[in-house]
Amino acid sequence: MCSRPLPLRAMHNIADFEAAARRRLPRGLFAYVARGAEDDLAVRANRDAFAEIRFRPRVLADVSRRRLHTRILGREQGLPLGVAPTGPPGFLWYQGELALARAAAHLAIPMILSSASTISMAELMRAGGEGAKWFQLYMSGDRALSVALIDKASRAGFEALVLTVDSIVSPNREFAAKSGYTVPPKITLRIAMEALASPRWLMGTIGRYLLAGGLPRMVDYPLPDPRDPLKHGIPLKDDSISWDTLRTIRKRWPGKLIVKGVLDPRDAMACADAGVDAIIVSNHGGLVLDGAMATIEALPAIADAVGQRIEVYLDGGIRRGSDVIKAVALGAKAVFLGRSLLFALAAFGEIGVIRALELLRGEMDRTLASLGCSELSELTRDHVVLPGERYARRLSSDTRQVRRR
Repeated sequence: MCSRPLPLRAMHNIADFEAAARRRLPRGLFAYVARGAEDDLAVRANRDAFAEIRFRPRVLADVSRRRLHTRILGREQGLPLGVAPTGPPGFLWYQGELALARAAAHLAIPMILSSASTISMAELMRAGGEGAKWFQLYMSGDRALSVALIDKASRAGFEALVLTVDSIVSPNREFAAKSGYTVPPKITLRIAMEALASPRWLMGTIGRYLLAGGLPRMVDYPLPDPRDPLKHGIPLKDDSISWDTLRTIRKRWPGKLIVKGVLDPRDAMACADAGVDAIIVSNHGGLVLDGAMATIEALPAIADAVGQRIEVYLDGGIRRGSDVIKAVALGAKAVFLGRSLLFALAAFGEIGVIRALELLRGEMDRTLASLGCSELSELTRDHVVLPGERYARRLSSDTRQVRRR
């Protein structure tokens, strides 16, 4: 029997949204969002790595005038946050990608539209708002269709192309294989029974789609046969992409180019050499390579390697505003949120996503103040203590200074 939903005002953190999403969604669909590949080692590593980082605050600093502003690809924005590309929003909430886009526009942060989106590029652009609109690209096995999609994104007015490079083979999501759950879902007796046990989702999401003309489908993904949008429950992959592929895309794409899925500083430097504007340090949320290092573990070496040549962002494991502050202190210009916002979307739709972002903003602000900083630009690695580090006997020259305000 479906439990009674909690009101939005009862949501105080991302964990509350996760619990609310679990209550509303069918069991298999929730697992599809929350879990990763194989043994979920990479999913847990993303969270555990953040938990192992400690803060080293400074005191007696006037922090009465705080700002969380940052500059991303030439755009000034009020928060170091963005909406990561994810596959299932349209199945969690009616027109879920539009709900995410409107929430992003409300706070003027970037929104990355997934290749597997159930809304078109044009629909996202019509969502308006001041936040940047970026498009995520997977290279499919049909290169001509992928190139056509690049050109389509350019004509639609997207400011940046986000090439995802860490998902070139089908992931081993054993729990999904056992349950038979895919996105979009294939109707089986088990899935039908789970759906009936989740009436708020069944009526509020699937029911609305049926009344509007049918279930959602991927509308822009470049597949050789549009009648077969999925193979074995996941988007088609291309394991032949290479650095030559990236250079070809760089020549064709006129806007900002971002590479998503980098964990090695050597690859980060190669991306800079190839002319990209930014990279996203990512292990695909633990969905592909189980046992991959946590993204926050990979960040410091990558930030050191590229310096100021390109901008560095991060995704994976963000659940608190303090996680965002840790990432910025270690070299990220911004972080992109996936599961955290999917939980909020699944539970409450657009208003839930806005509430989640505002809660994160409050946590960031309090953390920044407690560290003795007024702006993100004041954060340094001296504000965090990594696992195994001792308190430095010699601090960097800037931290030995007593700031006078």
